Amino acid sequence: MAEHKAINQTVERTGGGINGILILLISLVIIAAGVTQVPQIEENAALGFLGIGAIVLGSLALAGFYMLQPNEGVAITLFGDYKGTDRTTGLRWVLPWYGRKKISMRVRNVTSETLKVNDQGGNPIEIAANVVWRVADSAQALFDVDDYQAFINIQIETALREVARHYAYDHAENDEPTLRADAEVVSERLKVDLQTRVAVAGIVIDECHLMHLAYAPEIAGAMLKRQQAHAVLAARALIVAGAVSMVETALAQLSERGVVELVEERKAAMVSNLLVVLCADREAQPVVNTGTLYG
Repeated sequence: MAEHKAINQTVERTGGGINGILILLISLVIIAAGVTQVPQIEENAALGFLGIGAIVLGSLALAGFYMLQPNEGVAITLFGDYKGTDRTTGLRWVLPWYGRKKISMRVRNVTSETLKVNDQGGNPIEIAANVVWRVADSAQALFDVDDYQAFINIQIETALREVARHYAYDHAENDEPTLRADAEVVSERLKVDLQTRVAVAGIVIDECHLMHLAYAPEIAGAMLKRQQAHAVLAARALIVAGAVSMVETALAQLSERGVVELVEERKAAMVSNLLVVLCADREAQPVVNTGTLYG
């Protein structure tokens, strides 16, 4: 599996804004007080200019508000320096010159595009997966990768290609897991591999499931015939095993009950007839023998 080593890895820490309700009330009071003083600028220039300053200050304070809903966070920066992540819901406030980057911590669901890859045996197949993921570390997601959403989409495709080539579509040797019969095993390996790849971006993979799996169109017809041949052989083997068991039981019961005494040649003939009847594709047509076995 791929391993990623992050240089100067950023780690999320709590910090940033404060409750904005009190700041909002204070800002509104300052603005209101400034508005009442501005008309007096002709009578008292000092109070008038003080009122203008109060309005500017209050308006500047209003620029520092932001709103957080559940499972959202805001990364706070000052001139490019990461200060912390605020995850407290409600109306929040920081000094207006602090930078704010909002990020969703909610669970997300993405279905990859259908990829054309080669399985373990080199057969071209089509495969797609559904991945459930979420951001666990906002600092890593925002500052350790360029675009965490594009990053995970690329890593899903890469991990899916890597995992698919380790399994045969079906009919694996030595009872190894296959893509078609062991989807849970394949999905778990995909989850582990993908988690290793996206850990650098502070992302957690909750679930992985194969959504689409098929042979590529150019070999689908040939592979369908092979599957049908395997099914026919398996059915024939089951029919023959059952027929042999039934013939064996019939001969044993005839011998035990003394219904008829059979020499080896007659036993062979009976076995042949019973196997033909039990293994034939068509219903048997009875033949009435009016003579003896020998003439």
